[in-house]
Amino acid sequence: MEPATVAGLADELAAYDELVEVGIGRRTDVARALADRGRRVTATDVHPRETPDGVLFVLDDVVEPDPAIYDEAGAIYALNLPPELHRPTRDLARRVDADLLFTTLGGDAPEVPVSRRALPRETLFVAER
Repeated sequence: MEPATVAGLADELAAYDELVEVGIGRRTDVARALADRGRRVTATDVHPRETPDGVLFVLDDVVEPDPAIYDEAGAIYALNLPPELHRPTRDLARRVDADLLFTTLGGDAPEVPVSRRALPRETLFVAER
């Protein structure tokens, strides 16, 4: 991911003190940027992943999540969230009273009602609560 895109995402997400990234995969630069800004970041994935210093990793599946992982988060976010996970992730965010912010894969349209924030080379979708 380009540095300007990482910075734009981190700028938007840094409004929250505690965040959970769903499906971190191998893309850790946004989580790292948030941790470097003093935000508490937990990363989840269905496979064990290495995360940067300051980012806690927890094995979890957003389709059958452990809500306790997300309870303290002001925001849940995901990068390149596939359409089939839009609704389950939005439902989880609603259940724990957190905002959901996400990007999609290329030309995928959001499967839930959203507002849009234009960032360098990326659109950040904010799910309606």
